Amino acid sequence: MRFAPFAGLALAAVLLAACAPAVPRAAAPPAESSAAADPSSPPPSSSEALATPSRDAAAPAAAFALNAAPRVVTEKLVAPWSIAFHGDSALVSERDTARILEVQRDGDVREAALIPGVLHEGEGGLLGLAVREGFLYVYSTGSGENRIERYPMTGEPGALGVGQPEKILDGIPASHNHNGGRIAFGPDGMLYATAGDAGEGGLARDLGSLGGKILRMTPDGEVPEDNPFPGSLVYSYGHRNPQGIAWADDGTMYASEFGQETWDELNVITPGGDYGWDEEEGIAERDGMIDPILQWPPSEASPSGIAIVGGTLYMANLRGARLRAVPLADPDAAVDHLVSEVGRIRDVALAPDGDLWILTNNTDGRGAAGEDDDRILAFAPE
Repeated sequence: MRFAPFAGLALAAVLLAACAPAVPRAAAPPAESSAAADPSSPPPSSSEALATPSRDAAAPAAAFALNAAPRVVTEKLVAPWSIAFHGDSALVSERDTARILEVQRDGDVREAALIPGVLHEGEGGLLGLAVREGFLYVYSTGSGENRIERYPMTGEPGALGVGQPEKILDGIPASHNHNGGRIAFGPDGMLYATAGDAGEGGLARDLGSLGGKILRMTPDGEVPEDNPFPGSLVYSYGHRNPQGIAWADDGTMYASEFGQETWDELNVITPGGDYGWDEEEGIAERDGMIDPILQWPPSEASPSGIAIVGGTLYMANLRGARLRAVPLADPDAAVDHLVSEVGRIRDVALAPDGDLWILTNNTDGRGAAGEDDDRILAFAPE
């Protein structure tokens, strides 16, 4: 579907209380929503749509042997961006080549698809992947826009392919930077997508634009009836360049986000929430804006993909060149692993066999690539 701004919804606000004395901090519960700019706009369709699940029910942290040498699954990938699993096979996107690779646990790699119409410029190209019910969902940059398509999966593991594409959503702002690009299905069965501000900070606060948002849609690209802004795919706004989304066992949604020059963020996502950009960056303690639960200087972060396993959130970091483990029950106890050992890290995912896979990203033009880059590395449970 092509997004059209919904009538009368200007820079609105769901006013959400957020205040704390120090960093890191826990997200405050949402206050009642205020009226939007258009007083005729109805409130969110259900109280459940605005509920934020408790973070107290986190499961015990899963333990991986992150201090041991990882198993090298495969190497010599070209600017890889996302990992999604279909059965025992991993599907990996290459940003610049527009290839989707099928990767087996033993390291066998083959080209499963070449996505047509992908335009690589700067940070744009073939980005996020998600798999659901026999379909591969693909977020990519086309001519003047980012889009989401889905492809029927064909073949068996070891010989996977895709059929003809179906457009799910287009019209997401695109640029040489800040394209967002992560897609994932939530526990509610809805498809979520992170959209960057395309280098135009004002888009993040414009509810008539898809830029600078986290979007929520049905698997067919339609607007769910219980979205916070009626008739809109916008789920949260005020984002600069979010690139990671994941859910805890209790349903709480988390997102990683690139800041500008001061703070990168880890946020708890609340339906209808305003996350501050382009007026604020990091913890600001301003009424009506939701502060991150953790923040870091970009030199220690530049966060991309995230995965949650057993009560611990694992975050891939690019400029920070590390894997960060955040215990959700106590975020200030976060621990960094692999600091400057494998270079830039773009994505992290739990494999079907229980290993934790990480995807390096040293061939994206900003890293110091070694002769074996880029690689998928696997850490076994302890």
